[in-house]
Amino acid sequence: MFSSVLIANRGEIAVRVMKTAKRLGLRTIAVYSEADANAMHVRMADEAYPIGPAPARDSYLVIDKIIAVAREAHAEAIHPGYGFLSERAEFAEACEAAGIVFVGPPASAIRAMGLKDGAKALMQKAGVPVVPGYHGAMQEAKFLKEKAYEIGYPVLIKAVAGGGGKGMKRVDKAMDFDDALASAQREAQGAFGDPRVLIEKYVLSPRHIEIQVFGDTQGNVAHLFERDCSLQRRHQKVIEEAPAPGMPQAMREAMGRAAVEAARAVGYVGAGTVEFIADGSQGLQPDRFWFMEMNTRLQVEHPVTEAITGQDLVEWQLRVASGERLPLLQENLSIEGHAVEARLYAEDPEKGFLPSTGTLHALEFGKAEGVRIDTGVEEGAEVSPYYDPMIAKVIAHGATRDEALDRLGQALAGTVVAGPRTNVRFLKALTEAEGFREGDFDTGFIDRNVEALGAVPQPMDAKAAMAGALTVIQNRMKPIAHREGTALISPWAIDWADGFLPVASEWSRAERFIVDGEPVTMTVCWSKDGPEVRCQGARLAPVFHPYRHPGASADFIWFSSPERYGPDIALIETDDRVFVIRDGRQTEIRAFDPLDVDLDHLDGGGSVKAPMHGKVVQVFVEAGQQVAKGDRIAVIEAMKMEHTLVAPSDGTVTMVAVLAGEQVAEGAPVASIEAAEAQAA
Repeated sequence: MFSSVLIANRGEIAVRVMKTAKRLGLRTIAVYSEADANAMHVRMADEAYPIGPAPARDSYLVIDKIIAVAREAHAEAIHPGYGFLSERAEFAEACEAAGIVFVGPPASAIRAMGLKDGAKALMQKAGVPVVPGYHGAMQEAKFLKEKAYEIGYPVLIKAVAGGGGKGMKRVDKAMDFDDALASAQREAQGAFGDPRVLIEKYVLSPRHIEIQVFGDTQGNVAHLFERDCSLQRRHQKVIEEAPAPGMPQAMREAMGRAAVEAARAVGYVGAGTVEFIADGSQGLQPDRFWFMEMNTRLQVEHPVTEAITGQDLVEWQLRVASGERLPLLQENLSIEGHAVEARLYAEDPEKGFLPSTGTLHALEFGKAEGVRIDTGVEEGAEVSPYYDPMIAKVIAHGATRDEALDRLGQALAGTVVAGPRTNVRFLKALTEAEGFREGDFDTGFIDRNVEALGAVPQPMDAKAAMAGALTVIQNRMKPIAHREGTALISPWAIDWADGFLPVASEWSRAERFIVDGEPVTMTVCWSKDGPEVRCQGARLAPVFHPYRHPGASADFIWFSSPERYGPDIALIETDDRVFVIRDGRQTEIRAFDPLDVDLDHLDGGGSVKAPMHGKVVQVFVEAGQQVAKGDRIAVIEAMKMEHTLVAPSDGTVTMVAVLAGEQVAEGAPVASIEAAEAQAA
């Protein structure tokens, strides 16, 4: 085997590849953008080299820069990871021209199977059933719209290159086609450098099932069984598992044969994934599945296959790339148990799953038997707006599906992330969701159950807010001795802005805090036993460890990260705020500053703000323009996805604060609209 490998990727992907490479004794070489200078994968590598600015198009997607670093570092091989350049035939060719081993399939196989339109044509020629649609070269918008009409709505617009839901839009009616097409093309261009799309019929009650294949240079091809990736949101996988629930053996064998033949047809070498869509309306059946595409790389969800087969697929990749035969042939492979993987993302399910950026003030993963964590970040790291918002993959393996899901739920319940908001509570709810637990689900399961899963706006968590308020109060007061030797806090020691000091033995006052960006008034009370906070009819007082005071109304204890109290609450203090994590949900509390008033927030709802840090892709309005509620104001791109901002009401645009191409911070004003009602008044 070669002795050194450059990983042309970042984050969790690079860390995952490095772990196996190091175990095999290879010298590991990392590349990094300006945004990743202090990243985990950079510090983990034996050597690391800068390759340019933060945007991927200026760093991780520039082939010449990667090859130049490989030459400088004397890398014998390049592993592209998954994503970025992993499915670019030009990259494989550039490696070959430079005399560097490309850890992946030959360029010819990437071209044949890496583009969805060509792959579908190849499968049709081979007699493999494909989803009805248009897979041709014509890309004129009017022509594609006509094809969509011929196919019949609903349809999917899909980027010809790449995957991961980027450049993919479901369209239910013709009037929405033009905007969806333009957005899909922009996303495809930004993520893959190729704006081309195809149109295909949307299969009702679809199950997304894929087969892991491997080929070597000796002509051996094998599959490592299937993965079910049907639990999706916006065409992005959320939870994956292996094997597929309810999979008949006859169907497993039929799909395996089809996948192997697809790989043989193009002389495939290395890891690949053949993806199928199956009609799940009447259970999985051997004659009700269709080829969708082939990803000519390792997949994000490959750990579930590793768990049920006991194999390291990155090691397989490295061995095959060095000329060795497959470590195991088909007859030697078998399934053991069940594995489930959840993708932990920095996003806010309560706000339409908007990406969330910022510092990871706390990062602690829950523990359970049979659980593996794959991550590329750690406490103190920054979640950047430039890349995919994944924090970690949580993988659980068990003897049965129920056991694997129970272990996954246990690990998620013990996971604490403070700073960016995450989907951890949402993932936990999925592990318990009726229907999914019984194996009765398809790709629309999340959309149909979004409210039951808690992925809608929720009221303030009063208990969490009070716990944070108590911590804010404690931090600005001096402790006094308690009769039992513990430290209590005193309202007589606080630096009140009004100069007032209480004189009674029991005393209370109303105080304002900022909870998740909104002003909230709570009543703070003191007695001989210390403080108590009241809010929305609830009461919370601290229990000073190790003593429980008589009459205490809640189980609460002062502590700092990473100490924990119970399975459902954690407090993380920063310089100016407190993060309270309860049942996986984050509440952010800080003291109210009367000089720090968000006037835009008080303007009657006419301010359109950036919901996250990102790049302004398009601006649709100008000052003085009349708009109706729901009209598009701007499109912001963050973490490879587009988000459309709309007018909150009918009215007149009074100000536009951004230009296309600019970066905006979360909460920054984009435009202001004077509502029609205000104009009439």
